[in-house]
Amino acid sequence: MGQASSAAACAHGVDHEEEEEEGEEQEEEEGEGGRSLLFSGMDLTVFAPDECLAAVFQKLELSDRRQCSLVCKRWYRVEGQARQRLSLQACVEIGLALPALLERFQHITKLTLKCDRKRCSIDDDALCVVGRGCQQLRKLKLKACKGLTDQGIDRFAKLCGSSLRKFSCGSCQFGPQGLNSILQHCANLEDLTVKRLKGFKDSSEFILPNTSCSIRRLCLKDFPNGQLLVYPLIAQSKNLHTLMLSRISGNWDLLFESITVHMPSLVELHIEKVMLTDRGLQAVACCTNLQVLYVVKPSECTNKGLSAIANGCPKLCKLHIDSWKNNQLGDEGLATVARNCKDLQELVIIGLNATMSSLSLLASNCSSLERLAICTSDTFGDLELSCIADKCLALKRLCIKGCPISDRGMEALVGGCPSLVKIKVKKCRAVTPASVEWLLTNRVSLVVALDTSPTTVAPEAQVRPIQESNIVQDNAPVPLTRSPLARARFAMAVVACTFMRLSASNGS
Repeated sequence: MGQASSAAACAHGVDHEEEEEEGEEQEEEEGEGGRSLLFSGMDLTVFAPDECLAAVFQKLELSDRRQCSLVCKRWYRVEGQARQRLSLQACVEIGLALPALLERFQHITKLTLKCDRKRCSIDDDALCVVGRGCQQLRKLKLKACKGLTDQGIDRFAKLCGSSLRKFSCGSCQFGPQGLNSILQHCANLEDLTVKRLKGFKDSSEFILPNTSCSIRRLCLKDFPNGQLLVYPLIAQSKNLHTLMLSRISGNWDLLFESITVHMPSLVELHIEKVMLTDRGLQAVACCTNLQVLYVVKPSECTNKGLSAIANGCPKLCKLHIDSWKNNQLGDEGLATVARNCKDLQELVIIGLNATMSSLSLLASNCSSLERLAICTSDTFGDLELSCIADKCLALKRLCIKGCPISDRGMEALVGGCPSLVKIKVKKCRAVTPASVEWLLTNRVSLVVALDTSPTTVAPEAQVRPIQESNIVQDNAPVPLTRSPLARARFAMAVVACTFMRLSASNGS
């Protein structure tokens, strides 16, 4: 009996080993079969679902996607259904082709319509075709579409009002009536950009948002008489996060005193070429949550206004000041910024004469400062640059333009600013390529852009160290590269093989 049971056990073990060997052989055959199919001439993309095909297309560049859409009818269909962004030349001739285009691209969420200023653009009827064909449209940008009127914008807003989140228009002919239609019918609008609307020239109609206005970003540029017209829009945007004002006529001091009370959540403010004094900056200082501030070429701002900003907005992370050769902005205001805005990460000062007294305080107090640009400053020399090199330990990017620094100041960067990644020096006559070479010799990973030309605006020459990894030998093998179409085919063939193996294993 013992001999019979041991013999049965041996037979069972042999059978089990044979089954394992058969399974391994079957897996090897399946793997070899998959590899043979992969490198054969068979189109394996037919086994991949449309969703996988669309996912591969979304990883390609736009030009590569266009090439792939010409391979076959299926690729053409899937690429069109997967497209979410579309940019069209909005000339009048495209109006006839719009229905077919929008039928192919049915899932567009972002559309750009731009026309050459010398050509006739699409009209109201074409825009209504867009409204009916793009029911999922979330972002629309119109540029130089002079054929659009207030009535056309009103009809479009009624068609796409529920889905539109972002609307941008520039150099168009419609005016306040069309803009009011967008605000009234697009209840979920969060981002509005309006530039150079010619319909505002002779209009006195106010811009009035609806009661449930949800705009978070508002950009207004080039309004000849837009100060009073846009005041209700800004004042009633309670959830405003970002406000950008550029080249809008009128005195903004009184308006800022009125509207800043209604903007408790304002985080980012851009003011460019508007009539503004210290009184306006003091009103801006009431926005205690302000983190980003751009003040470009103000009319009459002094250290008093800059100090008010620093005292009232301690959360500032980014500060850009272009004083426009205004000698009333300098050390006093910058020192107040250094004392109160200790979370400052980015500082750009143009035309502001900063000296050691303010820069030393800035480097000591603002320990998180990572980006610094000093342009057209007559007082920023080698001593000030040495101070920055010694104390700005977190600084990663440094730009110096039109300042009286020399090679001696550049040498201070050899051992200073340990976190520095890139430095750009432009129109500093006393800086020579020799100091740049010395700097790169001691800091191999540093990228230096140098342009000492005082008059030309040619792109600066980038001086980089020569590394062994950048040297290509003559006898080195040339790597094989595939075309975009070949890469797409290979990727989808791999996906198809994977699906085939999974289906085979599930069936067994």
